[in-house]
Amino acid sequence: MDKYLPTGNDFVSLPRINERTGGIEDITFLYMAAKGLIDIRGSESTPLIQPYVHLDGVGSLSSAHLAWTRLDDWLPQSTAQLGSLELKTLYVPPIDERGFAIQMTVHNTSESAQDVVIGLNGCWASSWHCVNEDKPLSGKATCFRSGWNSSLIFEYHAGFPMFAFAPMADAQTDSSFTCSDDGSITYDLSHHCTIAADGTASVVFYWGLGFEEVAAATSAKEMLRQTFDAELTKTRAWLQERRVTFNGDAKLTQLYNTNLFFCMFFSTGITLDTEELVLVTSRSPRYYVSAAYWDRDSLLWSFPAILDADPKRAKEMLSYVFGRQRRNFGIHSRYIDGTVLEPGFELDELVAPLLALERYINKTDDRSILSDPDIVQGISLILNRLRQHEAASCRLYDTFLQPTDDEHVYPYITYDNVLVWKALKDLAQLAPQYAHLEKTADEIKAAIMTHCVQKDAEGKPYFGWSIDLNGSHDVYDEPPGSLQLLPLFDFCSPTDEIYRNTVAMIRSPEYKYSFANSPINEIGCPHAPHPWILSLANSLLCGRVEHCRAILEKISMDNGIACESVDEVTGYCTTGEAFATCAGFLCHSIREALL
Repeated sequence: MDKYLPTGNDFVSLPRINERTGGIEDITFLYMAAKGLIDIRGSESTPLIQPYVHLDGVGSLSSAHLAWTRLDDWLPQSTAQLGSLELKTLYVPPIDERGFAIQMTVHNTSESAQDVVIGLNGCWASSWHCVNEDKPLSGKATCFRSGWNSSLIFEYHAGFPMFAFAPMADAQTDSSFTCSDDGSITYDLSHHCTIAADGTASVVFYWGLGFEEVAAATSAKEMLRQTFDAELTKTRAWLQERRVTFNGDAKLTQLYNTNLFFCMFFSTGITLDTEELVLVTSRSPRYYVSAAYWDRDSLLWSFPAILDADPKRAKEMLSYVFGRQRRNFGIHSRYIDGTVLEPGFELDELVAPLLALERYINKTDDRSILSDPDIVQGISLILNRLRQHEAASCRLYDTFLQPTDDEHVYPYITYDNVLVWKALKDLAQLAPQYAHLEKTADEIKAAIMTHCVQKDAEGKPYFGWSIDLNGSHDVYDEPPGSLQLLPLFDFCSPTDEIYRNTVAMIRSPEYKYSFANSPINEIGCPHAPHPWILSLANSLLCGRVEHCRAILEKISMDNGIACESVDEVTGYCTTGEAFATCAGFLCHSIREALL
């Protein structure tokens, strides 16, 4: 199975840079009018963009073995040997630019000059709309020569120009293209040069993205004018300001930073057509529910990591949440424009904005945000909606869907109600107008302790996963919302008898999804019956440091990037590749536990 090294910036994602070939298999970007993601793809046999080097017409970069590193843990860089040529290819999506650059550097190690061709070729085979499911677009792909530099413009029409992308190079380049009857377009961009003995040649290919040809071409031209060195310096400075170093542990440092940047650039992004920051599960179509919005995923998982690294970006996230997404708080999933994608009420998602708001204020001491009209209206909406789900007999709140988004067994979930307790308790401390919620929070805690605490056959108390207020409950746990996190929310002490009994039950070998006797001994659930990376993050936050360090040494996940679950023996990804919000939660837990 092919492995990938994704990279990207706010505007453009490169989800599939193939580790074996160096080819860019697709480009994605967010599009508000499409309510999701647009994915420009190559064919099954030919990537969208393939770097190549020919030596005297023989040999190719794509046939050489590539060795990979990441500059500043984010910018993929390959090296290879092709005869007497040493090849280096660096992929750079510059910060604040609507596009990306590919720098190809060739060093001639021979004692004589070499005629070399440095270039890109590929195939634009199809374009897709991605929100959970991938659907092919039915418009028309075109290619023509640009009036800006005689290079090429690739443009897509759906009654009008919908998007375009365009290459430019910093060296003299020949270009050609062919439009096939099946709608695909193949092309070639080539720079011919003679490299002296022990000499070096370098070409940078810039790819600009835009709404139509002028926007795409000038996006490329802007990067060309700024120069590659300037764009690289600016981008590396941005990355280095946010990188974290774990002293003496290079592997953990790389794991943390690569996942942090993957979270920042694949769980958030700026739409091409309206230039708005939006939040999504993942900007990679490889994730099985890509390009949609979940309150829980964005605010409980990715938000803490982004707040750690970039409080300004975290505030922009809250503005989007309490703006575009406000009217449907608590609904299962939504499109990026705030309209409902999948209906179904989830209690954890309803209170997630309150928990993120408190976390932001606690981190930054920026209380001015509480006077923002969108924030005020959002808080009111959440409190009103919460009342609609309150039990008639006590201060417990029902939910239809569990944290996995699967239907509940019983309607009152202990973990979810602890989130409500924490959200209201925190809100009561933020401003005088919410002080009365302290009493409500106390009543919620009392109801949890009265109704959610059960006893086993030996009389030992434990927290049931869910109850129905008629005497029924289940013993269960879910990595997306685990009972292990109760002390993290200050609901109880880690030494509390009820809590300890609960954790012992769900981590016991007798519990079906504990994987207690496996090399990767973390909790799973029926939604994905393997150890979850979210469960590993939960364990880190709960103080199981050495246990987690040992697992982090073993797991590969999705080529080093967080996924939903891994094989309990090998540590390789089993479900949920390119899980951007999970990458954020993993980073936050590593930072809290190991930094």
